[in-house]
Parts: sequence; C-alpha cells; structure tokens
Amino acid sequence: MRGEKRGAAFGACKSDKNAIALLITVFFVMAITVAIGIGLRQVKEASMHVEGERFMLQTSMILDDVLNILQTSKEIDQVIAKKSSEVFFVFLSSVSFIPFQTSNLKVSIEIKSARSKFNPNSLMDGNNTLDRADVLREYVSKNMVNREYVNILLDVMGKIKEDESYNSALFNEKPSLFRDYLVSRKHLEEVNDFYMKSYHDNNLKNIDFENLFYFSKNRDEKIDLNYATPQTWEMMLGCDRVRGEQLSLGGGTYNSLANVNLNDEEKIALSKFNTSFFEPYLDVLVEISQESQSAKIKFEYDISTKKGSNFVYEI
Repeated sequence: MRGEKRGAAFGACKSDKNAIALLITVFFVMAITVAIGIGLRQVKEASMHVEGERFMLQTSMILDDVLNILQTSKEIDQVIAKKSSEVFFVFLSSVSFIPFQTSNLKVSIEIKSARSKFNPNSLMDGNNTLDRADVLREYVSKNMVNREYVNILLDVMGKIKEDESYNSALFNEKPSLFRDYLVSRKHLEEVNDFYMKSYHDNNLKNIDFENLFYFSKNRDEKIDLNYATPQTWEMMLGCDRVRGEQLSLGGGTYNSLANVNLNDEEKIALSKFNTSFFEPYLDVLVEISQESQSAKIKFEYDISTKKGSNFVYEI
C-alpha cells in the first residue's frame, strides 16, 4: 500500500512538475516572443528612421542638382541673351517634363512658365481696390458664386484695420489668419472654407483655382500672354471657355498685342491687367519617390538673376 501511495504521489508530483515546466516554457516563449517582437519593431522603426534620413538627404541633393543645372544651363543663358518669346517658348516646350529613374528612386521635373496665371494680390494697390476686382466679381458670378466672395479675398490682403472695417466676419471666425496678402493655396483654402460655410454655397468648387491663381506678395508682376491659361483669359476678358482655350492655344506666337487678334472690347478688358510677352520666370516642380516615401518641391526660378524663391516642400 505504501509503495502504491508513494508511486501515486511520485506520479502526481511528476505530473505537477511537468505542468509547472510546461507553464514555465509557455511563459518563456511568450517572453521571448514579446521581447523579439519589441526588438524587431525597434529595429524596423530605427531602419525607417535611417531610411527617412537617407531619403531627406537624397531629396536635398537632387534639389541642389536641379538648381545647379538651372544656374549653369547654356540653353537658359541663350534665352536671356536673345530676350525672345519664341526662344523661350521652344525651351519650355522641350523641357516641360523630364522623368528619370535610378535604382528604386524615381524623379520627375516639370518646368512651366511662372507667369501663366493671375495673382489675386494684384486686386489691390496699397489700400485701393483696382478695377480688376470688378472683373473677378463678374467671373465668379458667371460661375454661380456670390460676388461678395471677392470682398472676402480683399479682406486678407488689406492688412490689419484698427477700426475693424472689414468686408466680412472672416477674422471673427479666424482671428489669427494672415491678412497682408494671400500667401499660398492653403491660405486660399481657409478663405474658401469660410465662404462656403457662411453662404452655404459649394459652387466655389467649380472654379479651377489651380489654373487661375498663383500667389506672390509682389503685386506688380505681369501675366505672360504666351502662357496664360484658358481660365486666366476667360477671367481677364470676360469671354467664354471656348474663346479662352483658343487664345491659350495661340500662345508661343504672340510678340505684340497686334498678333493676339483681340477685338476692341477685349483690348479694353485686357488693359486693366499687367501683361507682357516675355517674362523669364520658371515654375519648377520636382517630385521624388522611393518605395513608400515621396517628396514634392515647388519653387519659382528667375532665369535673369539665377535665383530660386517661394519654395514649397511636401514630404
């Protein structure tokens, strides 16, 4: 009996030890798994961090290379030497889109005229609203947008007014909004958001601001008629889209008002705007992608002074 009890006790003891050993093993595996998981995650994060830094470095180097190419380009020097709208047009036509790839890094460079659109900051001269503000009112009205929208735009380029004599309640809702001039597309989106909420009007989304506006604090910059977009022509002349597209397609052949082929009414409308037939400024977009990472860098380049400005980074 004693032997049986001892055997039973030994068996139970052995069973308990096996259970404990199994439990210890489970906890050990769990601990190892958790530790390895954390370690792998840290390695991955560190790797991503290193990859991110390497991508940033590559992006910086590519931007430097693009600027160096622009500064040393003999073709661009020829454009300046000739001061010819035809030579400029041929140059832009040949370099409008440049894609290339090295290893798993993809890069594309897009170069356009930087004076193809209307600068809304030129609606005002100092504290005075210019006639072209009425032209823009007509344009937005034709697109089923309340004319008061232009007055809201004027608020963000009229500086701080001590007497609070603004055209709208924009700054009551957005008191920290910059109000010296329209800075960027994001700045415009703040204004557009306020307008759509205040007037319960989504018609503003029908206006192609991407091809209508560009932003500069210099209110005296001219529109190069050889590159004016259909939307810009349509706004300036008060014409329809077909006429705007027709005038845009003629770009590259204009060197005087005589060969733009405008009627008298259109000439009077155009006289309200600062225009030119040769504006040596480039709009440069550099897009870089590598696996899950991407960067977009946009800037303006003055080929006369060989300087870049208005850099915008999206990484």
